[in-house]
This record gives sequence, structure tokens and C-alpha cells, in this order.
Amino acid sequence: MAKEIERKFLVHARKWSDLGAGLIIRQGYLCTSKQSSVRVRTYGDHAYLTIKGATADITRDEYEYEIPLTDANEIMLHLCEHPPIEKMRYRIVFKGHTWEVDEFTGANHGLAVAEVELKEAREPVDLPDWIDREVSGDPRYFNSNLSIKPFSTWK
Repeated sequence: MAKEIERKFLVHARKWSDLGAGLIIRQGYLCTSKQSSVRVRTYGDHAYLTIKGATADITRDEYEYEIPLTDANEIMLHLCEHPPIEKMRYRIVFKGHTWEVDEFTGANHGLAVAEVELKEAREPVDLPDWIDREVSGDPRYFNSNLSIKPFSTWK
């Protein structure tokens, strides 16, 4: 069974900015529940269908399959529960870990989140100085929830 072990953090606004070009990501959700989510994502000129299980601490089951880009675009247009979320992703290598920093656009504009994948839940991670605070346990920051209740609607 495939596992995703990931910590999520808010980042200081553009303190990490000298990165060069990012990659545009669009993703929509076919279904979301407490037990699982099914999403379709375009990432550059590739597309994926991903099934994720419920999060326990910072771990969850994850299955991902590459699909044709045209299929992904049609699924997002016709089958997703809510409008797709859009973000620019930057990859930053820092002290042995690759960080993925997402700057959201559209209804989630103003939100920037960094994620780091781990091999085990208790693996130590050195935090870059552009990290603000951890939000791994806050479900508002799950992408599936951002598609339902975008950052711009938070009070």
C-alpha cells in the first residue's frame, strides 16, 4: 500500500522568492469525504488521477496514476464537484529535503503553503527561515477543503 507522510507549513510572504520559474498546477475533486478524496491534476503537460485516504496524524494512503492530459481537462470541466484550484509550485531543496511551495491563485489567492514529504512520521526536518508555522493538523489547509471553502472566504 502506498503511503504519503507529509508536513505542511505556512510560509512568510515571498521570503523564499529567488526560485526562478514555477510550474502551474490545476486540480479538481471528483469526491471528498472524511474517509477519502479523488482528484484529477494537471501538472505542466502531465495529468494524474489520485486517490487519497483519511489522514492519521501526518500519514495517509495515496495512489496516483498518470492519465491523458485531454482526459484530465475534460474531467475538470465536466465532472468535478467544485471549480478547480490553481497554484504555482516551486521546488526548493534544503538540507536533504525537497520542499514544495505552492502559491495559490484564484479564490485561494494570498495563500502560500510549503509541504515536505518524509520517509517516516518522526523524521527530523530542518526548517528554512521562510517557514512561518505548521498547519499539518488543520484541515482547512487540505487542498480538497480549499476547493470547497476557498481561502478568500475565510474570516
